[in-house]
Amino acid sequence: MSQPLTHPLHTIQKERAIIFILAALQFLHILDFVIMMPLGPVFMQSFKIDSAAFGLLVSSYSISAGVFGLVGALFLDSFDRKMSLLVLFFGFSFGTLLCAVAPNYSFFLFARIIAGGFGGMIGATVLSIIGDIIPVFRRGTATGVVMSSFSVASVIGIPIGLSLANQYGWHFPFLSLAIAGFLILPIGYKVLPAIRYHLDSDEHPKQSQFKSLKEVLLKKDHMAPFIFMVFLMFGGFTIIPFLSPFLVSNVGLAVDELPYIYFFGGLFTFFTSRLIGKLADRFGKLKVYQIISILAIIPIVLVVTLTKTSLPIVLVITTVFMILVSGRMVPAFAMVTSAVEPRIRGSFMSVNSAIQQIASGAASFVAGLILVQTSDQQFLNYELVGMISVFSLLFSVYLAKNIKIAG
Repeated sequence: MSQPLTHPLHTIQKERAIIFILAALQFLHILDFVIMMPLGPVFMQSFKIDSAAFGLLVSSYSISAGVFGLVGALFLDSFDRKMSLLVLFFGFSFGTLLCAVAPNYSFFLFARIIAGGFGGMIGATVLSIIGDIIPVFRRGTATGVVMSSFSVASVIGIPIGLSLANQYGWHFPFLSLAIAGFLILPIGYKVLPAIRYHLDSDEHPKQSQFKSLKEVLLKKDHMAPFIFMVFLMFGGFTIIPFLSPFLVSNVGLAVDELPYIYFFGGLFTFFTSRLIGKLADRFGKLKVYQIISILAIIPIVLVVTLTKTSLPIVLVITTVFMILVSGRMVPAFAMVTSAVEPRIRGSFMSVNSAIQQIASGAASFVAGLILVQTSDQQFLNYELVGMISVFSLLFSVYLAKNIKIAG
């Protein structure tokens, strides 16, 4: 029977190796999504498509991830989590390989749906594994390490993606990701232990996955983390998708200066996310989340009210913005992961991941309806979008107090 890593037979070194593999898998599937952003002009020129069609390419990944996440909630708790993760990652890598060989727009759109369907369930499974095998007093640190993969993807994805696409064509970045994915699979198989604690536990009787999903959706204690996740996403994704065009049109940055925004933001959050994870373990997830969320209001207000500003000042503001807005996700996910008992954690995290994906898409859609672009390409109403973000942050602070730790 699989046990959390507090068992005497396990070591801290083994735990670190597991966290490293989980972070590597998370990094590759996030990089697959991040790499789409800077390649927008390349795809639009190659496929002869407009911005709306490119937007469909980006959103198709998230929509597919959300839909398949709900489907995954029906079966992820029926299998060893190790094998579930590896099978999902194989499917994701195959989808990315299809992206690399796509001959036209329609095929590439289909490939993005496949990659998103599998990729959307990877995050939920990774967090479920952390919840199952990492002791609660080190769970914040582990979550911080795994989530820092997003920062690394931001730092590496934009410059390397553009460089590879410029030298070898847009196919090559996806081919590289697919090859890396297939190569890491045998390493993951060797390093990850069998994770059957949720299957072997005699604490509760076994039940069908439909009943598990029904329990996940209807259990009163789960409503708080689900609603919390919606406002968590609205706190960031109302602003983030339109940050780059706003900085170019309203603030006066050149397009080739945008990589600096993501490079420095990702570089700093790589270190601060792990620091925040340790602080959450030491002082409490709720307290750290509340403090960071309230502090995040400052850079949000500064970002949405920027006018013509020099690059160094913009870098300082956007870097602090990314540190705090992404940093609050570490204690948030640590709290949510701990809000469900192990036997249905996979189903819970799949539903939670689907809510996360759909909410982030809805936040971007709502912001797009509010924003207005003038004839000289200036964006109006970004301050109003910022107000929605601030309200969401403050309301999420209130909702966080209602999340109960299972057991």
